[in-house]
Formats: sequence, structure tokens, C-alpha cells
Amino acid sequence: MAEVKLHGGLLSPFNYRVVCALKLKGIPFELIKEDLSNKSALLLKYNPVHKKIPVLVHGGKPVCESMVILEYIEETWPQNPLMPSDPYDRAQARFWINFAENKGAAVWKLFRSIEDQENTMKEILEMLQIVEEHGLGEKKFFHGDKIGLVDIAFGSIVHWLQIIEDIVGVKLFESHKFPGLHAWLKNYKQVPVVEENLPSRDELLVFFKGRYEKLQASARMQ
Repeated sequence: MAEVKLHGGLLSPFNYRVVCALKLKGIPFELIKEDLSNKSALLLKYNPVHKKIPVLVHGGKPVCESMVILEYIEETWPQNPLMPSDPYDRAQARFWINFAENKGAAVWKLFRSIEDQENTMKEILEMLQIVEEHGLGEKKFFHGDKIGLVDIAFGSIVHWLQIIEDIVGVKLFESHKFPGLHAWLKNYKQVPVVEENLPSRDELLVFFKGRYEKLQASARMQ
């Protein structure tokens, strides 16, 4: 099998998506940790457009953007499928992946910007409510009884949202408002591959709190 390398960072939600998918597929890979304050020449070579992680390099060929990488992984290694086999169900899964990508951006906006937080929080609550009411239903995971790409997409949003809530000082993802999503998250974190590779709460708090304080300081100087 051609060599698989992943350029990324251990605490990145987008890097985590790729690690999770590779582990679920049983694909051996080498993780190359990138320092985003001093990006390597290889990272800039493999992702000259956005110059960011993650980048999957398979047989010397780079693939960029986390959800594009996940689609590539699914198509390249069909074992242990992470998408439904039925065409309609696959279309539904793609819909929710696209929803996660578009609406999940509000979570990172809440972290990066101290302006217009009220509207940003409304966006996040609306996203959570739509997923609660229309995304999961009575299923254990988005695909049914088995973890898949939609779960990975939302898992990398909700787990990090809980960290950002603590740092920013808000509470949006409350169990009494979103019981279905809380039950799903519990099931998700109990999957061995997820549990073994999901960054710990303490690690994320320390890292993102430092970044948040720098962002605030920079904003005050402007």
C-alpha cells in the first residue's frame, strides 16, 4: 500500500476528523505535527492555496480540506464504510455534512470575534435545534447504529463548542434543550477510536484559552 502521511496538529478539530476516519478504516499513517506559527516547507508545498492543515499525502499526492480528505478516504479504502450504501441515504448524509460545514462555522466565529456575539450565538442555537429536530431522530448515530462521516463532521464541532463555551463564558449546548444531541454525543465518545483519539478537555482548554487571550489583546490594540 502506498505510504500515507498526515500533516496536522493534535488539537485541531479538522485534523481530528481525518485521524478518526483513518483509524476507523484501519489505515496505518504517519502523523507529521505542524507548527502553524512556523509552517513547514512541505506544508506550504502541499497546500499552497490555503497553507493550512490538515493535508493528507497518499503516495506523494496531497489532498487538502478535512471533509474532502474524508471523502477521498472513503472512496480509496472501501473497507469499514463510513457512508451508507443506499443512494438516497448517501445523499442525506452529504446534505448533513454540508450543513455541518456551513453552519458549524458560527462556532469558530464565536471564538475568533468578540463582536456581534449575540447574533453568532443565535446562529449556533439555530443550528443545534435543526439537528436536534431533523438530523438524528431516534437513531443512535446519524447513519443508524454505526458511526459514519456525518458523526465525525458534527463531533468535531460539538466537542470543541463545549470548550469554546467555557472560554467565552456562555452556555448554549444545554442537555435540557438538546437531549437527543447529548445522548448522541455520549454514544459518539464511547466509540473506542473516538475515545482514544479525541483531545482531552484539559488540553483543549489550555491551548484555546491562550489563543483567545491573544485574540482579545490584539482586538483591543486596534
